[in-house]
Amino acid sequence: MSLPPALPLVGLTCGDPAGIGPEIARAALADRELAQVVRIVVLGPPNLRPSTVARLEAGAVRGARTHGWIETATVGPWELGRVQESAGRAALHALRMGHELALDGSFDALVTGPVSKEALHLAGERVEGQTELLGRWCGAARYEMLAIAGDLRVLLLTRHMPLVTAIARITTESVLDHLRLLDEGLRDFGFERPRLALAGLNPHAGENGLLGREDDELLAPAVRSARAAGIDVTGPVSPDSVFFQGSRGRYDGVLALYHDQAFIPIKLLSADGGITVILGLPYLRISPVHGTAFDLAGTGRASPANLIAALRQAAEWGGLRRAARIGR
Repeated sequence: MSLPPALPLVGLTCGDPAGIGPEIARAALADRELAQVVRIVVLGPPNLRPSTVARLEAGAVRGARTHGWIETATVGPWELGRVQESAGRAALHALRMGHELALDGSFDALVTGPVSKEALHLAGERVEGQTELLGRWCGAARYEMLAIAGDLRVLLLTRHMPLVTAIARITTESVLDHLRLLDEGLRDFGFERPRLALAGLNPHAGENGLLGREDDELLAPAVRSARAAGIDVTGPVSPDSVFFQGSRGRYDGVLALYHDQAFIPIKLLSADGGITVILGLPYLRISPVHGTAFDLAGTGRASPANLIAALRQAAEWGGLRRAARIGR
């Protein structure tokens, strides 16, 4: 299928090859409606490339008129449906090449398939996940994951760590810095003056100290400082209501304090359209919210809908960012 060269060019890493990443990537490549809005270049091992998809060289991707596949390093065999070191290494090879091509401007955006943190650890990268890895490779001083489900946009203060560790990392300074990052990131996506909310930590945001002092002593000062800096932020707001309010459009973005506080509402509301974005990187990176789904790998039951939603969003935002660069 020949595509107009003006369509946004999006790189797609296959993720952990023992999971559902490769099969949903192949499904996305075969989606004719998607092909009308984006050129996709998948990065993954040679044995996963469909014979109908052209093999591309890394140095020639920008001029691709069709979907294509960049073959990344071949590693030892892997079995579908389980964590293993070889699959972790394969995922890392694809992710590294995708990062390098996005960083040098070859892609308008990078979409990353799901990886297993355990497999990455076995392969020698002891990281929380792709967010931390890409942030380190970019040398970014500040970056964070923004999860999106419909009108609900949630930035994480902490990511993949034990809850007791996450709570210990909550400081007035870190909350203020993340409110600034969320405000800046949403402005980049077209919100002129984002309306933000800060989720509380304790039930009912501490109930004026009756249910914990952290909301009053750590969170409220950050909100006051953010407002003084011109950021439109409310909070701390009781965590049992702030995400519902965000999903109904009362806030443009919510800052959550730990992983599950953010992802329980995101996954409840995302259906097949939830995505994550990393704010603070020099390029646009988007990912579907689901994981490797080892239990579905190879069964033919994995839905590509989340990935297709991520690719559509990457095409839209990536195209806008390219047009902005050209217009400068």
